[in-house]
Amino acid sequence: MILSVLDQSMIVSGRSPDASIRETLELAKLCDRLGYHRFWVSEHHSSDSIAGSAPEVLLAALAVVTRRIRLGSAGIMLPHYSSLKVAEQFRVLEALAPGRIDLGVGRAPGSDGRTAFALNPAAAQAADRFPQQLADLMAWVSDQPLAESHPFRTVRAQPTGGGAPQIWILGSSTYGAQVAAWFGLPYCHAYFFNDGEGAGEALSLYRGNYRPTDANPRPYSAIGVSALAADTQEEAERLFAPREVWRAERERGRFVPLPSPAEAAAYSFTDAERARLPALRARAIFGTPEIVRDRLCAVAADHQVDEVALVTAVHDPVARRRSFELISGAFGLGLQQAA
Repeated sequence: MILSVLDQSMIVSGRSPDASIRETLELAKLCDRLGYHRFWVSEHHSSDSIAGSAPEVLLAALAVVTRRIRLGSAGIMLPHYSSLKVAEQFRVLEALAPGRIDLGVGRAPGSDGRTAFALNPAAAQAADRFPQQLADLMAWVSDQPLAESHPFRTVRAQPTGGGAPQIWILGSSTYGAQVAAWFGLPYCHAYFFNDGEGAGEALSLYRGNYRPTDANPRPYSAIGVSALAADTQEEAERLFAPREVWRAERERGRFVPLPSPAEAAAYSFTDAERARLPALRARAIFGTPEIVRDRLCAVAADHQVDEVALVTAVHDPVARRRSFELISGAFGLGLQQAA
């Protein structure tokens, strides 16, 4: 099983959101050394929970501070933008880090409706045109000609030459899975959005309807999974508690910074929320490195995926980096890289 990272630059209580971006840089440098395969960053807008609003800018910085690991977006929300501009951005990134760039795209707004409108007043109509936008993007990114009848057939996305970013489709519903299958692209399902709900159906649709291409002759799938490791089970439980509070706040419609373990311990759950906590903990993946490794392997096997991308929200950046160290060790990633 291939192991990667999806980082959202989570905003945490007590620290300015800009610190989350710098913490993402530090984490990427560590994961590069530890042997993880990819490091992806997400796109969200006008959020008090997530600071990662411009993955294309962040990826340029990551290209400078890493040497080996693949870098990509998870993902660019294409309806906000021009396909040509996205292609240009990622061709520049490919020139900066040849052979290491992934272009993950999605259709969701990554924000509320008002923010989506502020980004692109025609975002709602653009979402309906997602397949055509994607087709244009694929041609421009790979420097392939558009159809003879296309109004922009003479337009090229510079810089040309060298290789091309690998395009992925990311999604949390069956729509993205079906688009990925139709275009013959790799697909990553956001398993962590709803603790895996709907993942099996989406991935089955993807595999069952996949149309092979020269670039991707077989379906290739991944899932983004929330996972947290610590040296002891007790420490993992302490570090996991803020996520329970964050989840409760999200279900109340409030997207807040991730609280500290001390703040989580003092949080007042409603009776209904407290009753749901055992089920949330049963589905969550956290604990000692061996427990996390075994749970990740089981989830990957159950969903027949080729790759797992870890999503790890921890208030303390040192503890978060420690989690990735422990999981890397449990899977022997550094040893594999050395070999």
